[in-house]
Amino acid sequence: MKPSTQLIHSIPIDELTGAISVPIYQTSTFVQESPGINKGFEFSRANNPTRKVLEDLICSLEEGYAGFAFASGMSAIDAVLKLLKTGDEIMAVEDTYGGIFSIFNSMFERFGIKVNFVDMSDTDKVLEKITPKTKIIWLESPTNPTLKISDIKSISKIAKQHNILLVVDNTFSTPLLQKPIPLGADVVIHSASKYLSGHTDVIAGLVVVNSKTLADQLKFNQNISGSILSPFEAWLTIRGIETLCLRLEKQCSNAMAIAAWLADHPAVDKVFYPGLATHKNHHIARKQQKSYGGMVSFSLKEDQIKNAIRIVNTTKLFKLAESFGGVKSMLAHPVTMTHRNIPEDFRRKAGLQDSCIRLSVGIEDAEDLINDLKQALDKLNQPIGKQITVLQ
Repeated sequence: MKPSTQLIHSIPIDELTGAISVPIYQTSTFVQESPGINKGFEFSRANNPTRKVLEDLICSLEEGYAGFAFASGMSAIDAVLKLLKTGDEIMAVEDTYGGIFSIFNSMFERFGIKVNFVDMSDTDKVLEKITPKTKIIWLESPTNPTLKISDIKSISKIAKQHNILLVVDNTFSTPLLQKPIPLGADVVIHSASKYLSGHTDVIAGLVVVNSKTLADQLKFNQNISGSILSPFEAWLTIRGIETLCLRLEKQCSNAMAIAAWLADHPAVDKVFYPGLATHKNHHIARKQQKSYGGMVSFSLKEDQIKNAIRIVNTTKLFKLAESFGGVKSMLAHPVTMTHRNIPEDFRRKAGLQDSCIRLSVGIEDAEDLINDLKQALDKLNQPIGKQITVLQ
């Protein structure tokens, strides 16, 4: 069965009523026949029928053992990190999302959990940096925002040899473009606010694990901390996933066209897109991904913050916003937005330039999106009408 067909028919018809749309079970509790005798549901913090459909759906799509839905991507990350104890260490990809950098350094280091950041696009460096205390390898592939590619299968072999959990953030790719668990990952994380829900109207996080042991631990963490996804947000996410195939197909083709156009623009220094043959580890992306995604980043030859801000302030179709994965195209300046809490020396070492601009390519016409970027880039050669204030 083809992925698009499998996805649609993985969403069940309601057995009670025959409703073809998953019902929203907006209830806090459930009547029991007798103490401990129920229909599988007791209290919505522990389990809810609408949320369970979403959890089973993401588990099926990722080919895992069990899925869990959380109130946000960050709460999903928090639940996974609580698998650790004081004295444990994390090896994390150095080019990581700013929120993850903050939770590692501002919260979990206070609990005695050390984080070592590594460029995992070089598999040899992963092996070099493992210590006896390393308990989790935290991987994004592609990374946010420079879209570095790591060899998930090779890193998973290293992790297994050292009894280390491999956690992969699969938000950029979704399970339609990349399946980390069959490649050897133990845990997969999604910010479902992005491509899965797809319409920038949901805050949600999802986790999929590959074993009963991890499932039992994550279920406990989810229930005891109570950071669960509401029935309505679960329903919106299910509805969004129904059109994921169609949206991704358009977003991927648009992104490829835009990346190729940017690569030839005289004002552009670097283009970060795994679909370009010039992208580092393009051969790995071609092997482990079905397509290259809807995210594109680029930097300018005049690598200054003010130039990037001038561009993001003058696009018309690309909306300036801190998110990605929706049907409407967006762009962001990571240095002053999503990654502003990362120290300058660290981000420069990770390859994040002052002028880097991240594009979330939507489902509009590719020609219109290219024309929008063209008019914004053309303005770099025009006098500035008013002074731009750069917030540091």
